[in-house]
Amino acid sequence: MDDTKNSNVGANPSSPSKKESKALMGVLAYLGPLVIVSYVMAKEDPFVKFHIKQGLVLFVIEIIVWVISSMFRSLFLFMNLVNLAVVIFSIIGILNVLQGREKELPLVGQFSHYFNF
Repeated sequence: MDDTKNSNVGANPSSPSKKESKALMGVLAYLGPLVIVSYVMAKEDPFVKFHIKQGLVLFVIEIIVWVISSMFRSLFLFMNLVNLAVVIFSIIGILNVLQGREKELPLVGQFSHYFNF
């Protein structure tokens, strides 16, 4: 009889590791309203919290752009450029998460310090 033990016995192969979970929560932080999911699930983690704050800045910008564009149709082109910038910043943020970096986003990252939680 073989006395060796399999270390994976009872382990769920589909359950994500802590690192993968942090990455998922960080990525969700940059996907508009899904930042709420990250906030509820992982706001205690300093890495995820950093990215949640930046994602909140981008989400607030999206809301402001939506409100302004609904009031002033003449600013449609400008608002589309702002939306494009938000998408680009979100991609940069997601790449930072996937690379495990806490790097402020250009132009908007400095405003994340106003969120205290």
